[in-house]
Amino acid sequence: MQEWFHALTIFEKVYWVVALIASVIFVVLLVITLIGGDTDGIDSGDVDMDIEGDTGIEFQFLSFKNLMGFLTIFGWSGIACLDGGLSKTLTVIISVICGLLMMVGMAALFYYLGKLQSSGTLKLANALNQVGEVYLTIGADRSKIGKVSINVQGTLRELDALTDEQNNLEMGNVVRVKEVTDNGILIVELLNK
Repeated sequence: MQEWFHALTIFEKVYWVVALIASVIFVVLLVITLIGGDTDGIDSGDVDMDIEGDTGIEFQFLSFKNLMGFLTIFGWSGIACLDGGLSKTLTVIISVICGLLMMVGMAALFYYLGKLQSSGTLKLANALNQVGEVYLTIGADRSKIGKVSINVQGTLRELDALTDEQNNLEMGNVVRVKEVTDNGILIVELLNK
């Protein structure tokens, strides 16, 4: 092995060292990411709060993972070019282009994967103007809290509700959510009066 390495030119040695070291680091990063060790400094625990705005990750072209991806592909594509008998100039150009393409690909992959994650937090504001059905009788003039079955965020849920109607809303009445109180109670109105 040492004889083979000493027989290489300095140019070839640089590509081999970069490819081998970057590959080992890249594989370790990949394994850590796949088993969930990549938490980006977020404490584990139960966080139950709404965060306004987009909580997805932004497009991160320059990151440690992307740099390791660049160096890995840079090294291996350079070795392939040298083995193919290409000139040093062409080898450098091709390996840099391949490395940059890898960085763009990885940045896009992590960006779109980050967009797929969901917090799972119920946002009652999404219930506004939704149509549902009374599940437990709701007292007239906000006299008694009842329940409605309503589809919020793609899931059928039973939520607490009040009404400003003059009559009780009975089980089976079709209602529309017109307001959500600060404490999370839906204010509903009879849809077919």
